[in-house]
Amino acid sequence: MEITTDKRPQALRRTAAGIAFAAVLGAATFTAAGAEAATAEPAAPAVPAYDFGDCPAIPAGVDAARWKCEVLTATGSLTLGSRTLPELAPMTITHAEGPLPDGTNGQVWGALRSAPTAVPGGILGGPAGDRNPRLALSLQPEYGGRSDFYSVGENMGLFTLRFRAVSPALPDGCVIGGGETPVEIRLKRAGKSEWISKNPPVIKFAAYDNAFTAPPATGCGPLGGLVNDRLGLPAATGNSIALSAHYTFKTYDQLPPRARAVAGG
Repeated sequence: MEITTDKRPQALRRTAAGIAFAAVLGAATFTAAGAEAATAEPAAPAVPAYDFGDCPAIPAGVDAARWKCEVLTATGSLTLGSRTLPELAPMTITHAEGPLPDGTNGQVWGALRSAPTAVPGGILGGPAGDRNPRLALSLQPEYGGRSDFYSVGENMGLFTLRFRAVSPALPDGCVIGGGETPVEIRLKRAGKSEWISKNPPVIKFAAYDNAFTAPPATGCGPLGGLVNDRLGLPAATGNSIALSAHYTFKTYDQLPPRARAVAGG
């Protein structure tokens, strides 16, 4: 279990009301149903379904009512090296945060779940890569091992990713950002957030990072050079991610006993 603390001065430790990205809550605006619809009750906005099954165990000795399990679902686009994926498969990110017994802010990582997103043209590029399943190529985001979801101002914290290169022609260990060089994402908010629902609490927002670096793919066997050429890696500039997200939370006193079970230390 990964637990991190934040020892910055209180003025700089403005707790995000959501995962990495929730600095947006300081600018949140609640939009009521249209008053002009006088003859009929306006339809309520669609509220995404959320699963709290990935909520991690929280540290021993903390107040369950002050710790939140936060679940975020996001879609968007990714440019990695020379390739752009305009429609990423949805990502669901779960983590917990709250005050530790010594008064500092604590965090515990939960999970990142996502499916692969196809790279147009596959490994070779062009129609042949799209027609032949054995030459297909997809990228699947995975947690890179480090996160800090407390934010300051427009900066919405950070988390690291690795992108698994998925193809029948590649070994399972072919990844971008593996080992000690994960892709470090530092999101900034884009515009204002919007309350979709108060009960359950659901907030919609957008965020981006266009300044991260992308290391070369490793563990790809004899086709490693081809994968890097195809994706334009490594790339120090030109990389970007833009996300549209919905976020919700529950305090741990609202979760089933299994989720409230605490971890030692």
